[in-house]
Amino acid sequence: MTDIRAEITKQVRRPAMWLLLGIAVLQTLTFAYVIPYAGYTGTAAGGINRGLAAMLPGQFVSSAIGGLPLFAGALALIFGVLVAGSEYGWETWKTVLSQRPSRLRAYSAKLTVVAVGVAVLVLVLLVFAALASVVVAALADQPLAWPSVVDIVTGFGAGWLVTMMWGALGVLLGIVFRGVALPIGLGLVWMLAVQNLLSAIAAPLLTWVNEMQKGLPGPNAGALVASLIGGAGPPGVEPIVGGAHAAVVIAAYLLAFSVLGGWLLQRRDIK
Repeated sequence: MTDIRAEITKQVRRPAMWLLLGIAVLQTLTFAYVIPYAGYTGTAAGGINRGLAAMLPGQFVSSAIGGLPLFAGALALIFGVLVAGSEYGWETWKTVLSQRPSRLRAYSAKLTVVAVGVAVLVLVLLVFAALASVVVAALADQPLAWPSVVDIVTGFGAGWLVTMMWGALGVLLGIVFRGVALPIGLGLVWMLAVQNLLSAIAAPLLTWVNEMQKGLPGPNAGALVASLIGGAGPPGVEPIVGGAHAAVVIAAYLLAFSVLGGWLLQRRDIK
């Protein structure tokens, strides 16, 4: 527990971590509420259209987790890289390990911090989405009809699983490349460029690519969220597989990323 408390204290005091959280909140509010509401007030001709319904309290879970597979997931990946990769840039791995914890204990503490951090991220997004939905309902004079507790907990669990997978990948990349800049760059290129090109361009043209993406982390993250929000949503959210299939694949990637990161840190020299 001492290792975990020390790691949490270190990360909480880093302004970059709070900046990532702030960006995630601003991003979610802007694209799930501010822009859609501006469009609604400018084009709606009366009644509750689909755009307004998506911004009401009954759909706040979908609004909160809709950006997790791609945009907020990218921030989770950066978070994971910073947690593990910064030790190489600061040249503090030897100092950390000389304070008694084994490599695996130090690694477990970092992974635990990432797990807690992404849980806080998802929880904060849910809270802000709920508050924004109340504001929209008040402005549109609509009743406050909330989703069930089961739906909220399921959304939180799915959101945590998706962001934790990307966070664990960030930790792995930070260890593989022993730094911050290169793993963040490569991770973002994969998530925001290569992954989307495969899904939007290659998959419709090549059958084997379409089948291959059913086993990739990004499309499965999007499929898991799509299974909860009832179909396609923001970029990266497509129901290419069922929710159960997606959850199993994501959990498998999370386990693989976590184990491989610990194995590499244990076997390689600290430089």
